[in-house]
Amino acid sequence: MLTKFQHHIEQNFAQLKDKKLLLAVSGGVDSMVLLDLFYKLRFDICVVHCNFQLRGKESDADELLVREICQDGYIPYFIESFDTLEFAKENKLSIQLAARKLRYDWFQELLSLGFDYVLTAHHLDDNVETFLINFTRGTGLEGLTGIPAQNENIIRPLLPFSRDEIENYAKDNKIQWREDSSNASDKYFRNKLRHNIVPTLKELNTGFLDSFQNTLHHLQQAESLVNDASKLVFEKVVKEKGNQLEIHLNSLLEFQNYKAYLFQWLKSYGFSAWNDIYDLVDAQSGKQVFSETHVLLKDREKLLLSERKPINKSEVFIIESIECKVNIPLKLIFSRFSGDKHVNANCIFVDEDKINFPLIIRKWQEGDYFYPAGMNGKKKLSKYFKDEKYSLLDKENQWLLCSEDQIIWVIGKRVDQRFIATETTQQNIKIELA
Repeated sequence: MLTKFQHHIEQNFAQLKDKKLLLAVSGGVDSMVLLDLFYKLRFDICVVHCNFQLRGKESDADELLVREICQDGYIPYFIESFDTLEFAKENKLSIQLAARKLRYDWFQELLSLGFDYVLTAHHLDDNVETFLINFTRGTGLEGLTGIPAQNENIIRPLLPFSRDEIENYAKDNKIQWREDSSNASDKYFRNKLRHNIVPTLKELNTGFLDSFQNTLHHLQQAESLVNDASKLVFEKVVKEKGNQLEIHLNSLLEFQNYKAYLFQWLKSYGFSAWNDIYDLVDAQSGKQVFSETHVLLKDREKLLLSERKPINKSEVFIIESIECKVNIPLKLIFSRFSGDKHVNANCIFVDEDKINFPLIIRKWQEGDYFYPAGMNGKKKLSKYFKDEKYSLLDKENQWLLCSEDQIIWVIGKRVDQRFIATETTQQNIKIELA
């Protein structure tokens, strides 16, 4: 196995040469073999071991074994103990998820000390079990392509090797390891698959693991094709405007499998209510679907994806005088002005006698109204937004410049005609949106 492993590293992970590597070693047979292989191949390694304090004396014995092996081989190591139960309780996580988060967060901290990669001991049988877990719970193509061999700075070099190969190597080379007693229990779903389903599949097909690897290869190729197609359609259908994505529905619906494209584009934003997202295509404007971090809004013939931001309509910004420099929440420049007036959406001229400092900048509120320049009479701001085809997100992001309780300017859009400087105005104030 050592020769096969060396060839595998040279062919697929040549970048590991001369790099500083962190080896995640639990004390189980898989990680102890991983340590032995890299030690014999003379890589620059450092062992990291997590004691999750979940199995009492067993956890401590695992730690002791790892410590002794490292000391005997003069291998540098880091060992950390975690109160996993308390962490899971505080963060409302399962024990497995809590341990995973603690482990990988710590690994990332250690990488910042000058290490290049973290190596874990996931192997072929782990891949089979993960595939079956995803398959039985329901998943897309991504969930059927197995554990990635590399995920940024996390590398899993044992994935082509079966549990039997690893255990045989350990026995032949008299490697010490410890058995996790929880692996013998069928309490966990993964263990049920490991003890009952996978052995049956191997019995039905003696070449099951080879067949499985071939299947994974085909699925990974299919996923690559899907990603390529998704990128091409994205360029035709989606426009990026600042931090917002606009998905144009007329273009999207030209593709029969439009739902698959929506899934590909939106899955990384934390959405899970996929039927609700697909229903947005035919929904009325204003309908929304939320993830923890983003909102997807139906706006006429578009779906708008934006980051969720807390809205505080009571938040105001005070402008004490014309001399004030205004940079938050947006940059406004105030100056006294005489000369020709070139008015546009980002530049207005108002009569100083008609406004009262301090001015305020705020968001719109129900009941707001103003007298739009170029129109007769007053208009509710909500009606103005509707006529101007504001999306819900546009409304939430719109700022107003006000004098007392009167709107001077829907900033960057329309000035209130009551405040406009005229030919008889004695003191003009120019206000620019920079």
